[in-house]
Amino acid sequence: MANALRFAALQNRDFRLFWFGQLVSLSGTWMQSVAQGWLVYSLTKSPFYLGLVAACGTLPILLFTLAGGIVADRFRKRNLLLLTQALSIVPALALGILTDIKIIAVWQVALFAAVLGTVNAFDVPARQSFIFEMVGKNNLMNAIALNSAAFHGARMIGPVIAGVTIAYIGLPACFYLNALSFIGVIVALSKVSVKGAIHEKSNGITKDFIEGLQYIRGHSVIFQIMILIAIFSLFGMPFITLLPVFAAEVFHKGPEGFGLMVGATGAGALLAALFLAFRGDVQDKTKFMSLSALCFSILLFIFSLMDNFFVAISILVFIGWSLVSFFAIANSYIQLSVPDNLRGRAMSVYTFVFLGTAPVGNSIIGTAANAFGTTATVGMIAVVCFLTAIVFCRKICKSQ
Repeated sequence: MANALRFAALQNRDFRLFWFGQLVSLSGTWMQSVAQGWLVYSLTKSPFYLGLVAACGTLPILLFTLAGGIVADRFRKRNLLLLTQALSIVPALALGILTDIKIIAVWQVALFAAVLGTVNAFDVPARQSFIFEMVGKNNLMNAIALNSAAFHGARMIGPVIAGVTIAYIGLPACFYLNALSFIGVIVALSKVSVKGAIHEKSNGITKDFIEGLQYIRGHSVIFQIMILIAIFSLFGMPFITLLPVFAAEVFHKGPEGFGLMVGATGAGALLAALFLAFRGDVQDKTKFMSLSALCFSILLFIFSLMDNFFVAISILVFIGWSLVSFFAIANSYIQLSVPDNLRGRAMSVYTFVFLGTAPVGNSIIGTAANAFGTTATVGMIAVVCFLTAIVFCRKICKSQ
């Protein structure tokens, strides 16, 4: 029973429904992510286009996620999530049909990636802030860790299934299965009793937006965390976009190898999320974030030097561990530090720096990989992340 309490958030019926629905839906999303990457690489054989399509998927988050935070504070979050999940079926189904009838082109993949990115700009802030309203302050860290476990468990399961599906059934099946998976979370959300609070007080969209930014800028630690997240999302996270190139050209593996590489990163991330959920909470969050950020940077640099596939797989597990440890703790620190009426906007800024900077990063990484080579590019971005983590550690130590 003591261990069960370690996962206290799952004792909450609403969160339990939400969590299992997310696990199903996110598995399908990761299947589509792998299928989309392999589709683009099959059509173009170009790391530049891999970066470009990934940028199209995340550019709408850069443009619209702050507006998504305002919407999350003004409307029932459960209803908003039901709408976004239903809309997410459309691009998945369209990609499946176009790929199935063999008229798919790169511009179409980019277009539907942008459509899904626009939906996510409103989905993610609502989903992140809705967790707090389901479980409350005491179980927030546990719920965030479990939510990360669902995300990264799906990240481990989805790519492996996608690799096998692509090899034995075909690419279109991945897109169809993803479209089907959204039904799971829609059914789960429809049974959740908590609908989400509406914060009636509003000074207008512009003032609401500025209020959220001013709060973050006025709190030194939160502001420094946001900066570090932005740098990691700009330069560190996009290394995943280049994994098809590593699989095909560095390690000479097919889609199965690509799926295993993404799945290994997800396995490490899942283990980290489960560890954090079992632990319950982390007392010195800033120190934990600093160590995780440094570990990620060092491990990514080592990965860039690898020519052995199985050693690289093991390193990717630890990269996933350190990355999710950093982001999960950062998420909980921010949510616990902001007032209730600003949580949607705070999480929209978190989403903005976490996902919104990715289109620029994907474009930079894709262009750099074309110019300098894939392994050299990953090595360089690892050095950038390491130097930024060092600066973060020094500034946090001074502010405390």
